This record gives sequence, C-alpha cells and structure tokens, in this order.
Amino acid sequence: MKLVRALVASAVLSASVVAHAATDLTVTHFGTGMYGVPFAVAKAKGWFKTEANLDVGGFITSKGGGTTVRNALAADLPYGEVALSAAIVAIQQGAEITIVHSGVISVADQMWSTRKDDTSIKTYKDLKGKVLGFSSPKSVTDMITTIMLNDNGLTGQVTKKSVGGVSSGVVALREGGVDMTYMTEPVWSREQNNFRGVWRSSDIAPKVTQTVGIVKTSFLKSNPKVVEGIIKARRKGVEFIRQNPEEAAKIMAVEYKITPENATAAIKNVLSVKNGYWSEGGFDYEGMETLLKGLRLVKAIPEGDFDWTKVVNESALPADLRSKK
Repeated sequence: MKLVRALVASAVLSASVVAHAATDLTVTHFGTGMYGVPFAVAKAKGWFKTEANLDVGGFITSKGGGTTVRNALAADLPYGEVALSAAIVAIQQGAEITIVHSGVISVADQMWSTRKDDTSIKTYKDLKGKVLGFSSPKSVTDMITTIMLNDNGLTGQVTKKSVGGVSSGVVALREGGVDMTYMTEPVWSREQNNFRGVWRSSDIAPKVTQTVGIVKTSFLKSNPKVVEGIIKARRKGVEFIRQNPEEAAKIMAVEYKITPENATAAIKNVLSVKNGYWSEGGFDYEGMETLLKGLRLVKAIPEGDFDWTKVVNESALPADLRSKK
C-alpha cells in the first residue's frame, strides 16, 4: 500500500511539474525580424498566462521556411507563427496543420537599398543590367522581386543573386557583390545612415500576408481554448504596440538584444504602413492571394485553384475578427 501511495504521489508530482513547466513558442525569425514583437510584448506583460494559462519562457526560432514549420510541429505545444508560403507548401506535402490566425500582413519591413555612392538606381527600370540580391529561392524576397521584374518587363534583364540572410546581404552590397539588396527591420533602422533606401517591398505589392499562425490539426481539436488564448494574448501585444510604441520598443530591445533607439525606429517605421503591418489575427484574403501569385511565379506551388476553406479555420478567432463571408 505504501508503495502504491508513493507511486501515485510521484505521478501527481510529475504531472504538476509538466503542467507548470515553462513553454516555448515557435516564431519565425524571432529576434531578427519584426514578426515576433507582439509575442515579446505579450510575454513581458504576462498575457499568455492570463489568456492561455501558459508560462511562456522563450521562443523557438529559425531562419524561416520549412524549418520553422517543422520546429512548430515538433514542439511540446505544436503551434507557431510561420511564413504563409512555408505553411502552404507543408500542407500540400501532407502536413496535418491548420492555419488559425493571420500574423504580418505587409512587406513594408523590407527596404531595398544600394550603396550611398551609387545613385544609378532610382526606378525599377534602372535595374536593367544590374545584380539584384534576394534571400533564397522561393522565399518572400524571391517572390517580390519576381513580381516586380515581371510587372515591369525586366524578366531576364536583371541578374538575381541569392545572398542568404540580411547580414550576408549587407556584406554583399558593401563589397560590391550586388548592386541592390533587401534589408529588413530592425536592421534597416540600424544601417539606414550607411546605405541609400530606394523603395520598400510594399511599394511593389501593397498587400501581402507574410506570416500566419499554424497549429497541428489534432491539437486544435483537443485544446481549442489554448489556441484561442494564444491568439488573444498576441492580439493584446499588437494593440499595446500601437498605443505604446516607446514602451513596446523597450521590451523589444531587451528580447532582441538591440538598442532602444534602434527598436523605436523600427517599430515607428512599420507602424507608418498605410494598410497596417501586424494583423490582430483576422485574415486579409487579398494579401494571401497576392502571396499565392508570387508562389506560382517562382514555381513553389503548381498552377490552379487554391481553396482556403480547406486549410484555414477561423473558429479560434475572437468573433469580431472572423470573416464576414
């Protein structure tokens, strides 16, 4: 009997430890891109605890793409904010995931820049014969540049060069390996005095959904309240950034290990976007369709109709954020 009691006590203790163990959430490019700022604010304010009963200790991140999707599915809590492009590709490859909320609905954080002493590129047409840096094949920057070249009759007249991450692109631009490349916030706010910004990706495509929240379909069915709580906590983070950008910048600076000045400039830059940068969670289907167009142009997905109703589930969204249609 004593042995039974001991085993039961041990099991209860173990369950308690698991229940109260810190949870890490998966967020693409956390610490280097602006996608994760609402999560940083929600964590600092304790909203994941109050809304989802989650003790969020930190964030699992990566350089994006399919890696972030795999990280999310392998986590104890199989949720993540990931690139919409990566989510679509994963779903088409058979991954049992559901898209539950929208994340970043603009590409205004991407500034296309040249060296300060190079004033030859002022319009899209000026790219003819130049070398244009982008991150990687089938990425958002690949899609944006392909749309731009296609729409301006420049396909085949500009050399596109994969430069990898933002830091690698800055080095390539500084050393003359490319004539123009992208910089994302908060790197652009840090480097803007050293380079010449020419246009933003949002000038090419005003509405593009970059990221979405995904969850393993089985987890959504068994733990809908947890997913609802995460969405509510993130929404509070978005609202707080808009209302208190300076205080949000201080939180971002700590989590991202950058200066408060850099964080403040980056937040103010994306808040100035006409159509908004962070979604509170509701879907912008126009922006999602623009991303689909880009995916088809870079041959990431086949041509043909795409049925959002088969991959998107709005049931975890607050009622006021659900689509009217």
